[in-house]
Amino acid sequence: MTSNQSFKKELGLFDSTMIVVGSMIGSGIFIVSADISRTVGSSGLLIAVWVITGIMTLIGALSYGELAAMFPKAGGQYVFLREAYNPLIAFLYGWTLFAVIQTGTIAAVAVAFSKFTSVIIPFFSEKNILISFLGLKISSAHILAILSIVVLTLINMLGIREGKFVQDIFTFSKTIVLIGIILLGFIVGANAEAIALNFSNLWNGQWLQIVDGKISIIESLSGFTLVSAIGAAMVGSLFSSDAWNNVTFTAAEVKNPRRNLPLSLFYGTVIVTFLYVLTNLSYLVVLPLNGSPDGKSVFELGIQFAVEDRVGTAFANYIFGSAAAVLMASFIMISTFGCNNGLILSGARVYYAMAKDNLFFKAAGRLNKNSVPAAALIFQGIWASLLCLSGTYGELLDYVIFAVLIFYVLTITGIFILRTKRPEVERPYKAFGFPILPIIYIILAVSISLILLIYKPLYTWPGLIIVLMGIPIYFLWKKMSR
Repeated sequence: MTSNQSFKKELGLFDSTMIVVGSMIGSGIFIVSADISRTVGSSGLLIAVWVITGIMTLIGALSYGELAAMFPKAGGQYVFLREAYNPLIAFLYGWTLFAVIQTGTIAAVAVAFSKFTSVIIPFFSEKNILISFLGLKISSAHILAILSIVVLTLINMLGIREGKFVQDIFTFSKTIVLIGIILLGFIVGANAEAIALNFSNLWNGQWLQIVDGKISIIESLSGFTLVSAIGAAMVGSLFSSDAWNNVTFTAAEVKNPRRNLPLSLFYGTVIVTFLYVLTNLSYLVVLPLNGSPDGKSVFELGIQFAVEDRVGTAFANYIFGSAAAVLMASFIMISTFGCNNGLILSGARVYYAMAKDNLFFKAAGRLNKNSVPAAALIFQGIWASLLCLSGTYGELLDYVIFAVLIFYVLTITGIFILRTKRPEVERPYKAFGFPILPIIYIILAVSISLILLIYKPLYTWPGLIIVLMGIPIYFLWKKMSR
């Protein structure tokens, strides 16, 4: 590795948009609608959750466009926070990104990749325990998840051109798959019974509390309970729509970044939002939302109780039988693999920027002969692999979303700060709808964060603790670097 290398500008508008789309679309759209359905209990509220998530994501992307055009540097959001606040706040973001946001998402998506692989190859089931040591159980699914991270890390160490090639191919493929699912649902799989059940009473929501696979409490939704249920349900949809900001991490490798970064953020989030809403509508014309945990068929189980929450697989199974479920699983494998490529490619650029500020391992601040931060990629891959062994998909998801929301709020608030603090900086693009839309985002994100703290304390409070742990680590690192 050498410090004489510089990043290569290889990413055009199409490539940047593919990073946005590809990093957002992973396994969530095929899974999380089950948990959302158990939380809100009606088709109207299910769609509302996805629409609200899409609006929030689009507002966030339109706001980030201003910052990305102002500071088109490697590290993206880390740089925005450093410029708006101070190195401590930026470090807390970088620390949390490395500790749980980026690596936790990579681990969760890798575990999901393994979960769907097991549909085709049962050997990779989470139940197939290969090693049991001091209470730690390592399954074949864990091994496959880690192997997928290793392969993608090695590919991205070859250069940005290789990384973007994989991203473009897999993102295009998964987009076609989602369009196919939408068309299948409306043209082939639509049935009158599911439509009647789902659309006869759109807004009569119920929050199901599940204990040991059984419904223990059914709570009707109205007033504050309704708002709380929507907020809690948005954990899944926000996770599925996250990582749209990752393209800002690669800003130093984007051609004409002052134009292409804001455009790619806009195009990417709009595309994914439309695909997600239409995919859920497709689910609803094929399968009933409400089901029974004791159901014997995919129709009786409904969206709420799809086996292991695999709504996409249940959808295909109902239309074409078990063979189609295997085909759907292979499609989701493509989706998750491509998603992790985008996450792995972009995340390492943040650790590179941190290392340049003497806030991460020095090796991460150097580029290899292929002009990529190879050491940063390796550090990221090692920690993400360890996280694969630390918990389930859902647990990692909850950690990630709460920490993500904290920094999204801080970053968008940074637009207001920089307008006052740095009025002289050129702004090729200004946040659309400023100040109203950014304020709306901040209010929504803060409200959801508070709801998560109340209703999902087991995982959100640890997420906050992880962020705060970065404070002593920052000062310790500064002391050691001197």
